[in-house]
Amino acid sequence: MNRPYSILVLVFLLQSCANHGQLKLIEKLPQKLKENSGIVSYVDSTAWFIEDNGNSDDIYKTDFKGNIIHQLDVKKEKNNDWEDLSKDKDGNLYIGDFGNNQNDRKNLVIYKAPNPEIEKGKKIPAKKIRFSYPEQQEFPPRRGELFYDAEAFFHSNGYLYIFTKNRANPFTGETFVYRVPDKKGTYEAELVDKIPLCTDWNICQVTSADISPDGKKIVLLSYGKLWIITNFSMDELAKGDIKEIDLGIRTQLESVCFSDNQNLLLSDEQRNGTGGNLYSYTLN
Repeated sequence: MNRPYSILVLVFLLQSCANHGQLKLIEKLPQKLKENSGIVSYVDSTAWFIEDNGNSDDIYKTDFKGNIIHQLDVKKEKNNDWEDLSKDKDGNLYIGDFGNNQNDRKNLVIYKAPNPEIEKGKKIPAKKIRFSYPEQQEFPPRRGELFYDAEAFFHSNGYLYIFTKNRANPFTGETFVYRVPDKKGTYEAELVDKIPLCTDWNICQVTSADISPDGKKIVLLSYGKLWIITNFSMDELAKGDIKEIDLGIRTQLESVCFSDNQNLLLSDEQRNGTGGNLYSYTLN
C-alpha cells in the first residue's frame, strides 16, 4: 500500500471511530478531568469543571484547547460526591454534593461559593445549604423506591431545583423535581413535580440540567438523550412542552450548561476508551 493512500485510510478510520452523533467536538479534556461531573460557563471559550466521588475538592477552569488555566480548592470542604455545577445571576457558584448512588446518605449539601472568576488566591470559601428529602423514610429504601440519588440541578429565582436520578427497580422513568432556598441553612427539600421521561434504564436517567439565561428553556441530559422544556411554570414543569432529542451518542454524558440562550456545552466522562470530551450543541 503506498503511503498517501495509507494515510487517507487511517484518517477515515479515525473519523469513523470518533462518532459524536449530533454533538460538535470542541476538544479533548485534560486527563485530570477524566471523571468530570459538572460544568458551568462564565466567560466565552472557557468553562469550570468539578469531578465526582473519590476526586479532589477543587474546581477547575479550562480553555477550549484542553488546558487547565486555573484551579481553586474549596476551602475546608470535602468532595463526598460532587455531581453538578450551577450559577445565579449574581455570579455565585453552586456545587451539588448530592450524589447518592446507594440512597443512604444523610449529609446532602449544596455549596454556595462566590464568583470564581474574580476570586484571588488558590482557595475559595463556601457556605453550606444542607437538605434532606422528607419523603424518604429508610436509608436505603427498598429497590422499588430508590428515588433519592441526584446528579442535576440549576438555580432560578432564589431557589435551587434538583432533578433526581431514578434508580428504582423496576424503573419508572420519572425524575423527581425538588427545590431548596439558595441561602445557607438546613432544609427539607420541597417536592415540586415528577416528570416522566422515558423507560429505558440505560439512557433515561437524568445526569445534568440547566436553565437558559433568559429563563425560557430548561434542558435535562442523560446518557444519550436531551430533553428541552419550554412554556413551563416552575411549579408544574411536567405540564410544559417537552421535546426529546436523541443525541446519537451513548457515552457517559455527565454535564450540560447553557453558554447563551441557544447554545449548550456538554461533557462526558472518560470510560472504556471513549469520552473525556467537551462538546457543543445548538438548539433549533
